[in-house]
Amino acid sequence: MMRVVYFASVRETIATDSEEVEFPQTIVTVADAVEWLCGKSPAHASAFARRDRLRFALDQIMVKADAPLDGAREFAIFPPVTGG
Repeated sequence: MMRVVYFASVRETIATDSEEVEFPQTIVTVADAVEWLCGKSPAHASAFARRDRLRFALDQIMVKADAPLDGAREFAIFPPVTGG
């Protein structure tokens, strides 16, 4: 079981800040996980529609979409942050 945490507009679109997910064994990378999550609901699909703009962290370490999940306990997904 992995805790998936959502931030900012992703959280608002899905209407939850986190959920516990049991990914199938075929899900091995961050990109695989996001693709699988898109199938959970129309809200998930909408939140992840621009996957190229999303940022990811595994156990609070920033990773790229091709990073392996490798037993991580927490997977965070958030849109890019703008500063000013």
